Amino acid sequence: LRRTNLKLRFISNTTKESKRLLIERLNNLGFSIRTEEIFTSLTAAKAVVLRDNIRPLLMLQPEAMEDFQDVPTDNPNGVLVGLSPDSFNYQTMNDAFRILMNNGSLIAAHKGRYYKTLEGLSLGPGPFVSALEYATGVETTAVGKPDSNFFRSALESIGGIADETIMIGDDIRDDINGAQALGMRGILVKTGKYREGDESTHGITPFAVCDKFVDAVDMIIELL
Repeated sequence: LRRTNLKLRFISNTTKESKRLLIERLNNLGFSIRTEEIFTSLTAAKAVVLRDNIRPLLMLQPEAMEDFQDVPTDNPNGVLVGLSPDSFNYQTMNDAFRILMNNGSLIAAHKGRYYKTLEGLSLGPGPFVSALEYATGVETTAVGKPDSNFFRSALESIGGIADETIMIGDDIRDDINGAQALGMRGILVKTGKYREGDESTHGITPFAVCDKFVDAVDMIIELL
């Protein structure tokens, strides 16, 4: 892809770690990714927090906190939920509930249903966000995939045109449906979160389905 001179963005709902740590981890795995090429849901969530003058209760893992070091969090008037297994306990959820019941704002870095770990599929932040919504009646501002504004912001960062852009992803709802709703073409890869039959059981038809990421890259190059 680098040799084609195509403009690239690596967009992620990852909220377990800061942008700096994410880039370090990916580059240690052999990627060569520049800071401006990463677009995460934490970046989008922070923009909303600053725009709306929210002092959030940060339901984030310690590794993600550095992205919010300059954000006031005293006397919270809102809640920001990322993927934070350490925060999904009764006490913290109840603290969040009380803030929301006092007219607080609820922001979700994303509402992913589940994600894949070495141990298997695990609950994402979405079910916990839904629990807070159910208990309080507060409507969530969700900023990550599949939100169209998230994809639009990433597209604008490269000066891209939707129908000339391809999204590669392993999540039929968040990656493929989110991108295609904006007019992009989505290539579903059978890795990571993919489950057998995803391409035919959710009413979502991807532009293409590939076994591996490298196959998707080869297909894009053939389309040039």
